Amino acid sequence: MKYTVLTLFPEITDAFFATSIMAKAVSRGIVEYRAINIRDYAQDRHNTCDDAPYGGGPGMLMLAEPLGRALEAAGAAKILPDFSSSNSVESVPVEQTSQTMPGTKKRVIYLSPSGRPFNQALAKELAGCEELILLCGRYEGIDQRIIDLYVDDEISVGDYVLSSGEVAALALIDATYRLVDQVITPASLDEESFSGGLLEYPQYTRPEVYDIYRVPDILLSGHHENIRRWRLRKRIEKTLAMRPDLIRRGEETGLFDTETCKIIEELRKNE
Repeated sequence: MKYTVLTLFPEITDAFFATSIMAKAVSRGIVEYRAINIRDYAQDRHNTCDDAPYGGGPGMLMLAEPLGRALEAAGAAKILPDFSSSNSVESVPVEQTSQTMPGTKKRVIYLSPSGRPFNQALAKELAGCEELILLCGRYEGIDQRIIDLYVDDEISVGDYVLSSGEVAALALIDATYRLVDQVITPASLDEESFSGGLLEYPQYTRPEVYDIYRVPDILLSGHHENIRRWRLRKRIEKTLAMRPDLIRRGEETGLFDTETCKIIEELRKNE
């Protein structure tokens, strides 16, 4: 898996790739990373990458020209509009450029609060890609023509606005790289939150007693089947309390097995 991050502040993402599990994945060659500083593709002496938006309004907008040059340096391919469609685009190109060769196009993602919501299912999908080119916005965003010409996916990490596209990019990177083969032991992923449509069960380590709380006796019993059932019940209890929407979705899609459905029914009766 390769991550290419286009940013005005590469030091933000550089630090992430140099620490903890990610650093080990990079050193083992499982993950590749490069940062492209968008300012390197500005062509004035001030390395200007923003300007006031047409039509007025507050704030500044990232310029198309340095962004386009940076994307092409990253290997991004242009997406030519289909003018045969009845849904014409407003941003009509002045002149069409030749289409890039099939198969050379990268998956380009623009992190934006206007994008489709990021979730675990999408993280798994993206983890299967060979390379993600992540475009980090700043200020009021980027020129729409860059989105029209280069971006495959607009993705939002939540219903809130960040000043830094780098923070959103790091959230996406962290959620996807850990799903790449050999980064983390597969067993560690099996019962995490959102696996099987449920949140994770509570976990404990030493000491057995902390303040007024004691580790549940069942976890000290050594009875693996009882522990498995206890953990499943706790996953369901937590999901019902914190994310009932996940339970509804699992029921509607037939995701849950008979044991899980029975526990859900029991817990609802006891409410």
